[in-house]
Amino acid sequence: MFDITRRQALTRSAALIATPALITAPALILPRSAHAAPEFSYKFGTNVPATHPLNVRAVEASERILKETGGQVQINVFPNNQLGNDSDMLSQLRAGGLEFFTISGVNVLSQLVPISSMWGLGFAWANDDAVHKALDGELGKFLRGQFPKVGLLAMDTIWSSGFRQITNSVKPINTPDDLKGMKMRVPVSPLWTSLFKSLGAAPTSISFAETYSSLQTKVVDGQENPLAIISIAKLYEVQKFCSMTNHMWDGWWCMTNQKVWDRIPEKARPIIAKHLNQAALDMRADGAKLNSSLRAELATKGLTFNDPKLDAFRSTLVKSGFYAEWRQKYGEEAWALLEKYTGKLG
Repeated sequence: MFDITRRQALTRSAALIATPALITAPALILPRSAHAAPEFSYKFGTNVPATHPLNVRAVEASERILKETGGQVQINVFPNNQLGNDSDMLSQLRAGGLEFFTISGVNVLSQLVPISSMWGLGFAWANDDAVHKALDGELGKFLRGQFPKVGLLAMDTIWSSGFRQITNSVKPINTPDDLKGMKMRVPVSPLWTSLFKSLGAAPTSISFAETYSSLQTKVVDGQENPLAIISIAKLYEVQKFCSMTNHMWDGWWCMTNQKVWDRIPEKARPIIAKHLNQAALDMRADGAKLNSSLRAELATKGLTFNDPKLDAFRSTLVKSGFYAEWRQKYGEEAWALLEKYTGKLG
């Protein structure tokens, strides 16, 4: 067996990025000796383009797992919704047809476990360090404890997507008033819809695969995503303004099916968990580096940036009853854990 380098992973990923989202293309499979087929082979599904750091780090973790298990366990990474959209992959995960899946707690997972969306509360977090401290600590432990109730198991460490920013083709967003009536694409999620309605916008739930075309044809005026996604998906081609609102933090749980996990060889489980958790930590560092460089890069590609003052946005959410509504939905125990890290909300 020979090692796959980071450059090789990126090159292979770039070739896959043009693959239509719902067509199954070759996975990012690690090369191996022709005489040493792995005894156990598992699928790892993701919803981000193949060149995204999540997929690069997942491939690196897969290589380490293959090596440390003596070639017995191979995890093949399928990026860019190759195995279906989030709902499809979550269904496959629950049925045991997909072994690993990186899924946002705010998106379709929240339809199954509503409290999983808690980390995405609007304007709740001061910075990435505050989120990581919470999710590596008591809040994360509490949230992970909810998933076995529906037959799922989450790895300990969150894969960070980071803070999301608002782009649109109309005007800079400096105050909540600038969002009034603006047609905003949001993911299929009650929390996202609630947030933008509370800020006066007109949110429309559209899958990520249709976001670029919806912006291009003016079905919607704007969208919101981390800078890495704005760059990789080339959303700057169909947007003019980027407002650094940091309005929501998002990330991915690396999840498996509890019954599937129990069938994985006992000696392999801690090896798999160790390397998947390390990959999540490595990706956090990737995200920090990307966010420090992407603003300047995206500006050269035509995006106009502005830095709004965020107090007015939180004040609007308080007045609209946004925090009170979600406090009631999440419950007092979870809310108290959240505010231990965020400070008082609402």
